[in-house]
This record gives sequence, structure tokens and C-alpha cells, in this order.
Amino acid sequence: MISVSCDNIHLSFGVEKILDGISFALNEGDRLGIVGVNGAGKSSLLKIIMGEYDSTEGSVYISKEKTIGMLSQNAVLSSERTVYEEMLDAYSSIIKTENEIAALQSRIENGDESVISAFTSLNDRFAAMGGYEYKSRAMSFLTKLGFSSEDIQKPVNTLSGGQKTRLALGKLILNPPDILLLDEPTNHLDTQTLFWLEEILAPLSSTVITVSHDRYFLDKVCTKILDIEYGKGKIYKGNYTSFVDSKEKDKEIQRRHYENQQRQIAHMEAFIEQQKRWNREKNIIAAESRQKAIDRMVKLDAPDKAPDAVRMTFDSGSESGQDILTVKKLSKSYGEKRLFGDVSFLIKKGDFAFITGKNGCGKSTLLKILNGRSYPDGGTYEFGYNVRIGYYDQENQQLHDEKTVIDELWDEFPDASQTKIRSLLALFLFKGDDIKKQVCNLSGGEKARLTMAKLMMRKNNVLLLDEPTNHLDIPTREVLEQALVGFGGTVIAVSHDRYFISKLASRILDIEKQPLLDHKGSYDSYISYLSRFSNDNGSTAERSPSMTDRKAKYFENKKNQAEKRRLENLIKKTRALADTLEAQLEELEEQISECGSDYVRLMELDRKKTEAEEQLLSAYETVEEAEIKLSEF
Repeated sequence: MISVSCDNIHLSFGVEKILDGISFALNEGDRLGIVGVNGAGKSSLLKIIMGEYDSTEGSVYISKEKTIGMLSQNAVLSSERTVYEEMLDAYSSIIKTENEIAALQSRIENGDESVISAFTSLNDRFAAMGGYEYKSRAMSFLTKLGFSSEDIQKPVNTLSGGQKTRLALGKLILNPPDILLLDEPTNHLDTQTLFWLEEILAPLSSTVITVSHDRYFLDKVCTKILDIEYGKGKIYKGNYTSFVDSKEKDKEIQRRHYENQQRQIAHMEAFIEQQKRWNREKNIIAAESRQKAIDRMVKLDAPDKAPDAVRMTFDSGSESGQDILTVKKLSKSYGEKRLFGDVSFLIKKGDFAFITGKNGCGKSTLLKILNGRSYPDGGTYEFGYNVRIGYYDQENQQLHDEKTVIDELWDEFPDASQTKIRSLLALFLFKGDDIKKQVCNLSGGEKARLTMAKLMMRKNNVLLLDEPTNHLDIPTREVLEQALVGFGGTVIAVSHDRYFISKLASRILDIEKQPLLDHKGSYDSYISYLSRFSNDNGSTAERSPSMTDRKAKYFENKKNQAEKRRLENLIKKTRALADTLEAQLEELEEQISECGSDYVRLMELDRKKTEAEEQLLSAYETVEEAEIKLSEF
């Protein structure tokens, strides 16, 4: 059954066309990921579906009685309620029922026995709604979203932007609507919370439409991909990895068909030209015939050129020594909050080391210390021989708001020619009047690209990268990955982009573990390690960074309950089928007894009886097997 559909959606802002005829339909339970370059109109399409924007043309259909909810990219919650109270607001209907029960209970305690029946009925309804679990479930969600026991008592309007987004996400999926729209839901989430979010979304029956640059998330969650390019959209079945393969094959097929047709037309036009030169009557007729054939052809469009992409390379410049960085017993606290302590490790030349851990454990602070922008409380660190450090700051604080794009680069590299500066900026998609924009007017993605341009100019042999993929669209992330693959130096990075980490990491430094877990190997082998072995404190093995034993039990119970419901429904339906077949057999027996000497009809009735008996026997066996499985729960 169709849950939501878009028919020929157009959107323009003035003369600028954003969406140009987007159409698709989703069935209940479909998971759609929307991809495209920054500015392609992905978020605008979500807002049209939600009803926040009016499309220039086209229509949106939402199935009758379906509820719809949306997490915006910059979700804004402003309330004097505490974080916990705001989270409980997702259960307003349960809380209303709870209050009604309390009112009836008060009347009973005051001697009014006339409401006992209503009280009992309401209690049963309250239990069925999950009334006895909703508070603990809300607390569990807040914990998984990174809120501490102190955070949950804070007023919502005192939270950071990232915390507000996480709270809005929690409220939305705690009591999910039938149609769930998510605009960059993985922003501001650490790796553990990302795994948890994927696990929470997996069993939901909601139809999900998400805009995301997180390729790992799109792979895990989505069953379809809508690719928006030059305002037009095309649906691909499967997850993100499947989409990439399919799109590449589609483009190759389109290119071959177009080139074949162009060759065919060129041959026909050459024939026409030749016949015209001979200029005889039969030649003129032949030429006109071929021209008509060309005119009748359905001309194929040339494949669209891929959208302009960033181009970058990182030159490591001079060679460093083999020992890049020695860290011994480093620690850092802010007031009474300890970020990390007793952190020690040695980085060797050529390492691609990624620092991981929950939000707030001090990953970015550690990079700032190593870059001299912050100071440790204890311990030491020392860089090796001839190390030249390049630092990428996720907040782009090394940019100057008052400068123009070209001045930002030129002032730092005054010896470079204007031609070189302009050429470099063009590689990062700053062309024409773009180079005269003030930095303060740039988008997050544009600031990230400008910071990358400065980093590329410096020729450092060690790169400290703090969330380098933030604000970058998928094509730019892939370009960055390829540039780093070809980088001859050493990388120390913080990132929540699991696809990015898995492509590049040769080492994982988990500073949340005490002592630090230094895993020498790929990200995939790190995840495998966590799933197989106990941690250093002797606790049971983690199944994944987010899979605790308690959570595993919760999902196992959910799975068992779903299987029980499936078996119960199967038994009910199969018994109903058996009753129908038994009635059919009785009717067939009666018809056979009345058939007399009509042997043709007798054979047909006997065939139907045999089929019904076989179906009935199969139904009995199905019920028996299902009842045995059900008894095992």
C-alpha cells in the first residue's frame, strides 16, 4: 500500500530552478535515502513533503490517517522545561491516561466505588500503551543520545545546538510517526550513538525518508535511493553501495547508446551528402529517404556531465623521521570534568591513526593540544624530526569573517601569483564572483572547502584533521578520501564518518577506554576485535561499539516477540484456511454423489477433491509445526 508519493514536483526560487519534476512513490515500510550535491534541493524536498514549503508545481500524496513527523537539519527546541520533561512530552497520550487514572484512584480512595470498572479498564489500556515502561524508556534514549544525569535536569533553552538536535531526534523516534522524515539525522552523533540509531530504526514499521551524507548510515538503513542531479530525480533499489554501482552502469549504458546513435546518424548523413553530390533522380530519392529516417528517429540525449567536483591533492613536501609523535601520560580536565587521562601512544611515519570515543571524551581537545591550541594538565608530547604539521579545525576558526575568499588565501600566501591563487580556488569550486564573497557569508560547506584549500597549499607531512568531512557532500568526501589515499605523509584524525574511517584507517586510538586502546589495523578489524574479546577490565565482549549485553537482550526480546506474533497469526490464518477447505471437501463429496453417469464432470470433481485434500494436509502440517515452535518460547 502506498504510504507517500510525489508527483512531478517542481520548485523554483525566482529564476533559479531547484527541483525539476521529481516523482516517486513509497510503500509502507520503505526506507528512502535522498542524495545529491550540496544545494541540489534535498532538504527542500523534505519540507515540501512535510508541508512547510509549497511546490511551484506538482503534488504530494500522504495516505489517509497516516501521521508524519520531521527532524530538521537545524532542529530548534526552545523551552524552559528540563531535558527529561521535554523527552516525556513524546508520550503525551500516555501521560494524559496516567493523569486520568490518578483522578479515578483519588475518587475511589474517597469512597466512590462507581468508577472502579472505569479505573480497571483504564489501567489495562495504560499497560497496553506501555505506561509502566515509558519513563525508563525515555531515560534510556537520553543516555544513548549522550545526555548525562546532570544534562537531563538542564532547561532545554540552555542546551547547545547539537544537544537540541539530538533531543529532537530522540523525541521523534521515541514515539515514531507512520512517516518519518530525517534531515541529516547523524549530525552531532558520535559513533556509538550512530550504531544505536541504526539499530533503533531497523525494527520500526514507519516509512522513512532521510537526507544524509553518511554513506555507512545509508547502507545500513535504506532500501531505496533517490538521486537528485540537475533538479531531476531517479529512484534506485537497494542501499547506497548498490546505488553507486547501478548509477555507474546506467551512465555507461546511456553513453554507449548515445554514441552508437550518433555514429549511425553520422553514417546516414554522409550517405545523404554523397547522394546529393551525384545529383541524379534516384540519388535524390535515396537521400530524401535517409533524411526522413533520421527525422523519425527518437534522438537520445547526451549523458549529463557530472556536477562540478572539487579537485585536491596533498603534497607532503619534505620527508619526516620515522617517529612522528610520542605521547606520554597526557591528561586534560575542565573543572571537575575529566576528559581523558594517562593517554600514551607512539605514531610512526605513514600511520593513518583515527581517534575514537564518545562525544565529550576529549578527542578534539587532544588534537588542539597536539597543535598547540590548548594545554594538557599533565603528561608530555613531542613531535619527531622534520615534522611539518597541518591542522584542519572542524569549526573553521582559522578563517577571518571580514575577508573575501581570495584575500583569505592570498594574505596567507603573499608570494603566490594571482593566477595561482585563482586556479587553486577554482579547484575548490570558487569561480567568478564567488572569490569576492566575504567569509562570513559562506555556507558551512564553502568554509570547509576554503579551509581545505589553505591546507593543500601548505605542503605538510603530518595532517591533524578534526572532523574533516563535516559540511561536505558525498562527492567531496570521496575526493578527500582519494586525496588522502595518495598522501605520502602521516594522518592523525578525529571523525564520526565510519565510511571515511574504514577507507583510510590503519590504526584506531580509542581514548574512551582506560587505558587507551591502541588497535593496529583497519576500522573493520577494530569492530571485529570489540565483538570478539573482553575489554581490559574483564567485562563481557562488546558486540559492536553500541551493543551492550542489555541492549542485545532488548533486541533479542523484540525479535522473539515478533516471531511469536508471526507464528500466532500463521496458526490463526492456517486454521481458517483449513475450515474453508473442510467445507469445500464436504460440498465436493455431495456433488460427486449426485454426479451419476457424467464421467467427465466426475473426473473434474475428483481432481478438485484431491487438490483440496492435499492443501488441507499441508495446512494441518503447517499448524502443527508452528505450534511446536511457539511452545519453545
